[in-house]
Amino acid sequence: MEAAMTIILGLESSCDETAAALVSADGRILAHRLATQEEAHRPYGGVVPEIAARAHVEALSPLIAAALTDAKMTLADVDVIAATAGPGLIGGVMVGLVTGKALAHAAGKPLIAVNHLEGHALSPRLADPTLQFPYLLLLVSGGHCQLLHVQGPGAYVRLATTIDDAAGEAFDKTAKLLGLGYPGGPQVEKAAALGHAKAVPLPRPLIHTEEPHFSFAGLKSAVMRAVQSGQYTTEDIAASFQQAVIDCLIDRTRRALGQSEGITALVVAGGVAANSSVRAALEALAAAHDLPFVAPPLWLCTDNAAMIAWAGAERYAVGLIDDLTVPARPRWPLDPAAEKARGAGVKA
Repeated sequence: MEAAMTIILGLESSCDETAAALVSADGRILAHRLATQEEAHRPYGGVVPEIAARAHVEALSPLIAAALTDAKMTLADVDVIAATAGPGLIGGVMVGLVTGKALAHAAGKPLIAVNHLEGHALSPRLADPTLQFPYLLLLVSGGHCQLLHVQGPGAYVRLATTIDDAAGEAFDKTAKLLGLGYPGGPQVEKAAALGHAKAVPLPRPLIHTEEPHFSFAGLKSAVMRAVQSGQYTTEDIAASFQQAVIDCLIDRTRRALGQSEGITALVVAGGVAANSSVRAALEALAAAHDLPFVAPPLWLCTDNAAMIAWAGAERYAVGLIDDLTVPARPRWPLDPAAEKARGAGVKA
């Protein structure tokens, strides 16, 4: 008799999306429910941690129940509980992790405490089952911008990180400067499609240097000066900013590819990977290096519980199980042994 397939319940609550998903160990997404908080945070132009935490408390249990109903399952049918344990807004992280602990304890199920970044890092393997380790990953999101060798679950070598702002953070701040609203990334991309990418002279920090890392704070400041000058249209600033970010991402990733013998693919993940211009530029870079390019579908790039469940499946398969004392962490590097980057502080 064929053994039953392992089913993982994933919980995500690290920022402003609450989500629950059921994923099988062979990569089938059996159910996924998500509640967004965009309307709650839009008046403030960004995520308010206290509002986010309260919203997670209200939304998570109904989402879990709905996901189980969608999959025609009960908690008894679930084999493993995977919950984001960091990094993120600590109030939200605690909601998901404590819920995961309670379910694991009550049902006698193993608990996997998932690093949210590992969820992003492994999500391309959920989207493309043929993707094999090791691969070079550009992890580009609202809080992080890193280049990593992904060697397997729990095994990462960081080649580069941001020394100040992340790319997604720069998108959000640029949107706010331009009065485009929240969430910023999609709004900047939409405005950029109507502008000219060479209209505004903007810097490309660290481009063509031996420094391996990223920097976007100076670019953000240059955008602010361009806005204050009154010389340029919103669309031209957005297009010029987006192109500057792309140029930085491509330059740094090209440098990392030169240090990446034996990789199977160039992979991108994280919220900024949903930007079609970013994806197109990275795909061209991969082709120039005769490498496959792998990117999750757009909905898997932004925060979701399917990637958390899948990361739980990958970790469970190699015996990485946590006990109920595992802490919630506001900061949690994928490569703790990586040398601290100049200026990176807590983002290293």
